[in-house]
Amino acid sequence: MLAAGLIILAAHGRAPTPPAGEAVVEIPLGTSFRAVVDTLANREVITRPFLFRIYGRVRRLDRSVKAGTYRLPRGARFGEIHAVLAKGRVVTFPVLFPEGLTVGRMVKRIADAAGADSASVARFLDGEDLHLRWEVPGPGLEGYLFPDTYRFAHGVGTERVVSAMIARYHAYWTPERRERLAESGMSEREVVTLASIIQAEAGNLAEMRTISSVFHNRLRTGMLLQADPTVHYALTDAFGGRRSRLLYAAMDSVADHPYSTYHHPGLPPGPICAPGTHALDAALNPADTDYLYFVAGGGGGGHIFSRSLDEHNAAIRRVRGAASGR
Repeated sequence: MLAAGLIILAAHGRAPTPPAGEAVVEIPLGTSFRAVVDTLANREVITRPFLFRIYGRVRRLDRSVKAGTYRLPRGARFGEIHAVLAKGRVVTFPVLFPEGLTVGRMVKRIADAAGADSASVARFLDGEDLHLRWEVPGPGLEGYLFPDTYRFAHGVGTERVVSAMIARYHAYWTPERRERLAESGMSEREVVTLASIIQAEAGNLAEMRTISSVFHNRLRTGMLLQADPTVHYALTDAFGGRRSRLLYAAMDSVADHPYSTYHHPGLPPGPICAPGTHALDAALNPADTDYLYFVAGGGGGGHIFSRSLDEHNAAIRRVRGAASGR
């Protein structure tokens, strides 16, 4: 009876003058319940630690506290604290992964979210057959770490971050999109690869389906894709990005690289960056055009599209003339 009375008192009663504000409380993995109570008392979340120890043991909170970082009101009712700690309602932080990032450029963001160092994350992402483990088409994880804003608790670990990003990729493939994929005659890897090129090429969302149509038309007629971002990707792979600005001058240096669409027909072996929803939808649903060429310079980050090489060369001259002020 005494224990029951203490529980009622502890769960519903407050200290006579509860401290104001909130406290951030860190509970490391393996912390004893006594240490948890001491931390809560030191941070003024509780003002009657003796009662809270009794309450916690009777309610089995001493066996169910989840490790993590919590934000708790000072002077909270014991029942409120119990609900937060037992259910693991830890503080989470937003982490943005923009569209178009390569795996290499995601390493630091993943490391920050995971509470890990960049070197260990890079090694993790470079592991063999990771695409098989997470059931994505491959050849690696490039293109399948879905761009989005995520929320993670501090120090969740690399695997948790990567799993969340790949789960978001799998969520993209609704039954309707799977049906459209089957109608397209392309494989999932081919669609993601094409979408990654569209993502890297497009200056704005409105052009993605038109850019997609150019590449679809080229694939259908057997023309080389000649997509500059694939050469950038090959140069970065071959030279660590040191020569990426010397695109045309260095192009022949990666003639044997399978990702150079200036030298090899069809799509490259896999994605070159992480495409977002709009780019993937554009790859699945190209605009109905007969364009075969485009050049940057259409205004607002856009492009000029052409049906023939003569039209394309004329567009290039116009863009160069505008750039030089002529």
